[in-house]
Amino acid sequence: MRNIYITFFCFILFACAPKKDAMESLDTYLSSVFPANEPGAAILIMKRDSIIFAKGYGLADMVTKEPITPKTLFNLGSISKTFVASAALLLQEQGKLSVEDSLLQYFPEFKNKEIASKVKIKHLLTHTSGLPDNRNVARDTVFYLTAKDSANWYPETRVDSLLFEPGSHYEYSNPAFNGLALIVEKVSGMPWQRYIKQNIFIPAGMISSTITDGAYPSSGVSHGYVKHHGQWVEDDYGEEPTFPAAGNGGVWSSVEELALYEQACRKHIFLKEETIRDARTVKRFANWSGSESPFIGWSWFVTKENNLQIVGHPGSQGGFLANYVVVPEKEIFFVILCNTPREEYEMKNITRYFLNYIEQHHWYE
Repeated sequence: MRNIYITFFCFILFACAPKKDAMESLDTYLSSVFPANEPGAAILIMKRDSIIFAKGYGLADMVTKEPITPKTLFNLGSISKTFVASAALLLQEQGKLSVEDSLLQYFPEFKNKEIASKVKIKHLLTHTSGLPDNRNVARDTVFYLTAKDSANWYPETRVDSLLFEPGSHYEYSNPAFNGLALIVEKVSGMPWQRYIKQNIFIPAGMISSTITDGAYPSSGVSHGYVKHHGQWVEDDYGEEPTFPAAGNGGVWSSVEELALYEQACRKHIFLKEETIRDARTVKRFANWSGSESPFIGWSWFVTKENNLQIVGHPGSQGGFLANYVVVPEKEIFFVILCNTPREEYEMKNITRYFLNYIEQHHWYE
């Protein structure tokens, strides 16, 4: 996941040069990367509160031939985790939970009480819980095609041992966010999807965004595709296991509404300024002994590139690939939502193109 995040960084640097000829050049290039008769992508670049580039490329639906636009909804994959994290932080602001709470407080059914006492909400938020992914997705694919958050979290409550002491290492975890979604539900007293809609989507103006809770959204969404033996094959809800486990990847949104989400974060519409700042600050636990320095806040990835701080989150699930990136110092926001994974060589070509472009244009303001 972190590699996807870095791969898209080059797009952001380009955004610092919003000249007309540069935008036309970008449009021409992206048109060649995402052909009009194939699954494609929506891209948006925002400087401060001004959208300087937003366009869709390719098809949202290979059957109806509906084109992708900046309003098309995509599955966000793991970008969804930032919404679940924000919901938990909002409940903490309200004094209803704390990131220091242990899992035993919310899941007394844990088989190993010592493990449940050790692992805290803060560890789930930062992928440092040490909980192994105990799901048998490969062996029980049919079950996981419809299994929701509780069914995906339950195997975690059966673990007998940890991969490492909580807080000491990083190990990306999808079930951790199924658990967090259930905590939000337990504390708020309502389905966590509704809590996010009422407290994040609506205040931010994200009127079209939705979260999977049952059937695949029936309209206004793109379908995810993968290429198999030269043919485009749908790979989303109903074909790819764990899609119904919405806490780790169930949000559907558009590039336009994700721009509203970022504006709401910047303007502190649903979380306080200090909470947003804290969420986007790297967490360093006292017992950290990982081979690399910590690079994650409360779900947000925080890195440095070319002496600039980069904050964001990637996402991939089935036929969807996404990336959400912020350069706070330059007040730049960039998002790309794809309804087909790009082959590695294609992404390398995109990266190389932008790096050369940036060098030629000096990535000025």
